[in-house]
Amino acid sequence: MNHTEQTIRAALGADIDPYLGQDLVTAGAVVAIDAEASPATVKIELGFPVARYAAELEGRLREVLAKAGVAANFEITSKIVAREVQKGTKPLPQIRNIIAIASGKGGVGKSTTAANLALALQQEGGKVGVLDADIYGPSQTRMLASGGRPESRDGKSMEPRVSYGLQTISIGNLIEEDTPMIWRGPMVTGALEQLLSDTNWHDLDYLVIDLPPGTGDIQLTLCQKIPVSGAVIVTTPQDIALLDARKALKMFEKVNVPVLGIVENMSVHICSNCGHAEHIFGSGGGQSMATQYGVDLIGSLPLDITIREAVDNGRPTVAIAPESQVAGMYREIARRVAAKLALRARDFSAKFPKIVIQNT
Repeated sequence: MNHTEQTIRAALGADIDPYLGQDLVTAGAVVAIDAEASPATVKIELGFPVARYAAELEGRLREVLAKAGVAANFEITSKIVAREVQKGTKPLPQIRNIIAIASGKGGVGKSTTAANLALALQQEGGKVGVLDADIYGPSQTRMLASGGRPESRDGKSMEPRVSYGLQTISIGNLIEEDTPMIWRGPMVTGALEQLLSDTNWHDLDYLVIDLPPGTGDIQLTLCQKIPVSGAVIVTTPQDIALLDARKALKMFEKVNVPVLGIVENMSVHICSNCGHAEHIFGSGGGQSMATQYGVDLIGSLPLDITIREAVDNGRPTVAIAPESQVAGMYREIARRVAAKLALRARDFSAKFPKIVIQNT
């Protein structure tokens, strides 16, 4: 290792990436340095999608090296691989990572967050799908304008509906919107497992699962049977919502699913007429919960009428207004989620051969 390469590694090793929470050298993201070239070339490979972040990252790293007296060009790419899941489950074919979006309580904006988070991951360059796991109250078909019957090419499996570039499936694709699902727990669990396994997902980096609210038998069974790489808890600052969010977090702990972070939704309302900011549901609840349980508060979202109107009309904010401030907030959350997942241990089980013992 020559002096220039040592200087580059030392400079990069002192710069903490805001999403990984550590420097790129420690994270193993610096895969090659050509110090003989003029200027030097540094290859960075991140474990999360960086389509919109790459330019910002390159600009910051150039400044870091310039202060160390080195000029360099950067090649920044990403490679998304499968991460560890709960014991007793195996990653599914064509799906590298499953992210569960959960809340202990209904009405906190979990489904809206799931839809916009999926779109944000896609805008960063990920191949993303959405599974609406709320059998009793499916909403993703409306939010993502993905209604209609799924196509079946073999009479046994379904093709996902595609909307805004996302692969999606929901019980709402199989029933009329106003049809009530009067089913007991085992039927619901079976239906969800079928939606997941009978859909021909196509090479997904992330499948975002919009879980039903609550922490009952259905949610617990799903978390035990579905290979989940990580979970995100959505809550509001309101004390009553936080009580139930804590239950959701404890549920994931019990089934050994890592909680990647907490999203505090409806954290502040800004009057569209006068600009006055008001904490309608209280303040600081998400942060106090994060501190209490040793997880990160990965984002706070405003109580904004445009977010609600957008999903009600099947035109999510991140899709129709990608340059808006709100869309930027969702992308920040998406990067934090994906980066935290990228720090998890890799899952190699798909590479292991199946061993079959038989009498001969």
